[in-house]
Amino acid sequence: MNLLLHMCCGPCSCYPVKKLRQEGIEPVGYFFNPNIHPYKEWDMRLKTAREFAAKVDMKMYDDDNYRLRDFLRRALAAEAVENGRCRMCYTWRLEETARFAAEQGFDAFTSTLFYSIYQQHELMKETAEHFAKLYGVEFYYEDFRPGWQEGIDISQELELYRQPYCGCIFSEEERYSRAIRKARKKANKAKKRARLEAEQMGINS
Repeated sequence: MNLLLHMCCGPCSCYPVKKLRQEGIEPVGYFFNPNIHPYKEWDMRLKTAREFAAKVDMKMYDDDNYRLRDFLRRALAAEAVENGRCRMCYTWRLEETARFAAEQGFDAFTSTLFYSIYQQHELMKETAEHFAKLYGVEFYYEDFRPGWQEGIDISQELELYRQPYCGCIFSEEERYSRAIRKARKKANKAKKRARLEAEQMGINS
């Protein structure tokens, strides 16, 4: 199978590439991630993806255009819808991967997004399947999440740069903002309290 593997980054590619090769599939990497900001972070992840590809002897394509303004226009427009920003991000990257795979004559495509334990797995799967049909190329589905720790171990063995947040400027804020962490902690406590109260009412009724 001639498979195009969308690469979120070098570390996220470690386990998927190993697993695919164990299954007799030799993937070709494709880096397209306009969600990553700021520029230095995007540049570091692109360089690390290339470094990984070189270390494991994998062919790789990349889009080396930094698209801050395009991303912000799309992200801010999507903010009005629940989960809209992430949906937009998945849609943009998976559609571009499907389009590129079809144009370059690949049999199928997949993504290291399906390795992450933090992403919205089913939403990504539905999105990938949609664009597979639209562009006439197969979506090769595999849940790479069981190899989460193994992928981390491999990336450390290869001495790859490991990023501290998802990628976009919004996730960077969510990662480091004390105010956001405090608000989330408060919201989680409120949910827990409401759940306990509901359980107690059920017991007493």
